[in-house]
Amino acid sequence: MATVDECRQALHDLAARLERNAETRGKLDFDRTLAARVTDLETAFHARLTDGLLVDIADGDDPKAKIALIANSDDLISLIHGGLDVTRAVASGQVKIKANPFDLLKLRKLL
Repeated sequence: MATVDECRQALHDLAARLERNAETRGKLDFDRTLAARVTDLETAFHARLTDGLLVDIADGDDPKAKIALIANSDDLISLIHGGLDVTRAVASGQVKIKANPFDLLKLRKLL
């Protein structure tokens, strides 16, 4: 089981990767709140996806978040670092993403 600090760092790693990708991809018109809920650690993080970037990462849940990612700590880290395929993980129920279908399509463009 990963730690809270490792999960937090993985989210910051994702933010850095999205920032690097934005330089080549250009900005994506997308502004949504995001909650990452880590089930085995009983903790959560929240942030904002804006213009293809992940910003304002903070501890704590955002129950009103437009997008919720729900996973255990090891799966969250594996997903962010590319060791876990998001489509397969969602299809198997290993990872859950709660969002409207249009937001899911935009999320795919980000990753």
